[in-house]
Amino acid sequence: MENVNKKYLGAGLVCFAASLWGLDGIVLTPRLFKLGVPFVVFILHFVPFVFMSFLFGKREMKNIAALPKKDLFYYFCIALFGGSLGTLSIVKALFLVNFQHLTVVTLLQKCQPIFALILARLILKEKLGKNFCFLTLLAMIGGYVMTFEFALPRSTGSDNILPACGLALLAAFSFGSSTVFGKRILTNSSFITALYTRFFFTSIVTFVFVLLSGDFRYFSQVTPYQWLIFVTIMLTSGSMAIMIYYRGLRYIDASVATICELAFPISSVVFDYIFNGNLLTPQQFMGAVLLVFAIISIGKNQR
Repeated sequence: MENVNKKYLGAGLVCFAASLWGLDGIVLTPRLFKLGVPFVVFILHFVPFVFMSFLFGKREMKNIAALPKKDLFYYFCIALFGGSLGTLSIVKALFLVNFQHLTVVTLLQKCQPIFALILARLILKEKLGKNFCFLTLLAMIGGYVMTFEFALPRSTGSDNILPACGLALLAAFSFGSSTVFGKRILTNSSFITALYTRFFFTSIVTFVFVLLSGDFRYFSQVTPYQWLIFVTIMLTSGSMAIMIYYRGLRYIDASVATICELAFPISSVVFDYIFNGNLLTPQQFMGAVLLVFAIISIGKNQR
């Protein structure tokens, strides 16, 4: 009975974390669109890093110093792709659509497992699950229909849907590659060390982006409301959601977690309607269902 309760608890925690990510993509991060993208990504990593430093920074710095050089290289790759390029891409995509196609952008990010598995095959020599190519084709068809319905690709000056979707797919690739690199370092690091080191390296990389882009000027332009959004992200959909997710993952199988992560696209649709009044068209809904079905099937077969 205790194991059953833990499984329910784990499933609930994963669903809650996934819902927080939906809230972030639809409600929180787009509210920062008046700020520069590199600046936003830097703050989203630097603020949690400072907070974690107060809690366990001294201990984790010693753990980082003791890590093999090979692991430090992989941490840098995770920070560069997952923490920096991936986050820069998805934030820029959310800013481009001006609250018009937020659900489409967040759902396209769900293609991440496809890129992760392909890279795992190439880099880690892992085997792909059955029907991977067919399910990937289904996901591509679903993503296309969700984005363009049954018309040819288009992009107007008012919605920027084409470049936004391209950036969402780039984010999915970046996050997927980060997952592959992450498999290389967890053998020598605890979850807390991995989380702290990732935010540490990402803060450094994004600081360089801010320096090169000249976005430091935004420090004097951030309003109290925008600082509130930054803090809210940190306490909900940022590092807190990651900790909640992995806490829940301890009690359930990866295949169950894949189902629970459906809370992400479902919450995206709900939040987009509640806060922005946007709804998917019937054609887009069909594409979304096909995309999510394909991603879940890939996850199940891969286990």
